[in-house]
Amino acid sequence: MLATSYLSAQDAETVKDTVSESKLEQLTKNFTLGGSVDAYFRQNLNGPNGEDAIAPRTAFANQNGFALGMVNVILSYDGAKVGAVADLVYGPRGEEAVFNSEPSNNIVNQLFVYWNVTDKLKLTFGNFNTFLGYEVISPVVNFNYSTSYMFTYGPFSHTGLKANYAFSDKFSGMLSIMNDNDLTDYNPTNDYTFGAQLGYAGTYLNFLFGPQFQIDLTTGFDLSDSFFLGLNSTYYDDDSGSFYGVALYPKWQASDNFALGLRAEYFAEQDGGVGAINGYDSDGDATAFEFTLTGSYQIGDLYIKPELRLDSTSEETFYDNDLDPSDSLTSFLIAAIYKF
Repeated sequence: MLATSYLSAQDAETVKDTVSESKLEQLTKNFTLGGSVDAYFRQNLNGPNGEDAIAPRTAFANQNGFALGMVNVILSYDGAKVGAVADLVYGPRGEEAVFNSEPSNNIVNQLFVYWNVTDKLKLTFGNFNTFLGYEVISPVVNFNYSTSYMFTYGPFSHTGLKANYAFSDKFSGMLSIMNDNDLTDYNPTNDYTFGAQLGYAGTYLNFLFGPQFQIDLTTGFDLSDSFFLGLNSTYYDDDSGSFYGVALYPKWQASDNFALGLRAEYFAEQDGGVGAINGYDSDGDATAFEFTLTGSYQIGDLYIKPELRLDSTSEETFYDNDLDPSDSLTSFLIAAIYKF
């Protein structure tokens, strides 16, 4: 009897260990960790550096000399029906990305849960990066290291509820209700914005309706095995001002390890502007042309990106080397991005 009792207890413990190992294996299988680290060196070629350094009024990559980007850590759990994502950022680029977050939460870039209701319908609840535009916060996803005017003055992130529906392999739709743009921690205004998206084969037409109105088109085409052409066009309006613009993103994949890409952007602000271009004329209108040529050399999971950028504005937004007002700025940077 004692022997039988001992064996039964041993068997029960073995079963318990097996179940625990099975749960751990399932958890490990569904849990993923990823992210990136980036830094850069930047100098103006026809403008001041050092303590008088200037930069285009666009997000990120706007410091002088050797400078830090951010640490980005993405934790995700993907179950069969439900899951969650915690996207954390730390560093200057991350601080700019979450500029409207409370100090206690200013490392949170995204924080959401989701439910795959059916094979076609997915609900997402929480804080997620914007669905508008061609560019994103992560330096890994963007080809150019610096960002465009259209991306900078549109929304970075939203907090709310969105529903994505796949009508077919090519055709998709999305509806959402969210706080005002970039009010990610909570809603101090009690105003709400509605979002919508129609997608077909890599082309997306995006909308925002509420205190902010925006219509945005993003698309891209493989013109050959090595040449891709992307396009983004947008119009934005709120009580403080409005802007519109268009950008082309041609990219040539020269080899397995090296690619060359250009961003050619036209940007215009009106009705008082949005702060992108200094010194408005009497009508409150101003324009900018921006051309950014970027190379990308890949060594394993490390990307080295030299970049030459030219900004030209209708107003004297910049300064030359003599600190006299100027309507153009040429700058160079080289960035290092590691993806894990």
